[in-house]
Amino acid sequence: MRALGFIELICLLFVSFLALSSASTTKGAVSLDSWTFDKIIHKFKAVLVKFDTPYPFGEKHDEFSKVADAASTVNDLLVAEVGIKGTDYGELENHDLADRYGIKKEDFPILKLFVDGKDESHDYEEEFKADEIKKFIRMKSSVYIGLSSCLEKFDNMAIEFMNAKEEHKNIILSQAETMAKELTNEVEKKSADVYVKMMRKVIEKGEELIESELDRIGNIQKGKITKEKRDEIQSRLNILQSFRIRDEL
Repeated sequence: MRALGFIELICLLFVSFLALSSASTTKGAVSLDSWTFDKIIHKFKAVLVKFDTPYPFGEKHDEFSKVADAASTVNDLLVAEVGIKGTDYGELENHDLADRYGIKKEDFPILKLFVDGKDESHDYEEEFKADEIKKFIRMKSSVYIGLSSCLEKFDNMAIEFMNAKEEHKNIILSQAETMAKELTNEVEKKSADVYVKMMRKVIEKGEELIESELDRIGNIQKGKITKEKRDEIQSRLNILQSFRIRDEL
């Protein structure tokens, strides 16, 4: 892990202060307002911001909390919240940010991802689930945040594999097989086996196999299956997503 520079350290200390002084109860998320938003948004590689009521709750907020918790160990990613107070709550607060980004109360919660310090954001419009939000972050930025059952080293190897020329794919497969054999954790070994099997199938049938597998497994997941089977399928889908990420990101 690289040492933090002085500026980065100051940013992290400031963010820690915001988190401690915030009314937000979301572990791992920082509360931003009209005064702090621009000071922070440009300091990180990626910033995921949830615009919502000041004291959110419910299933969507629970899913967001899972993302915030997972992101707490990712140096290049900040998860933040902006509470929008309206006339229903008395004093107006952060309405300038709501106007700036075209945010309406009836659309709460809204997720926006800011990448490389740019003012323009990527808007999240998929199902409000933690793993789906993580996929969104990974697809729209180069910041790694692992999905359930995914292994970072194998995720990176999957990306390298899909970007490699045909003659190099077998070399990467061999490396993945060696790494898988060295694992001692049974859960990790099970995940690694999926990566290796997918690499073999791609070499045998071509890269288009990934999309067809995603469709096939996704259709199975929509059927009547046990929770255990559904979780198993979701783990496989999460790993398959790593084969879709390209270096151009």
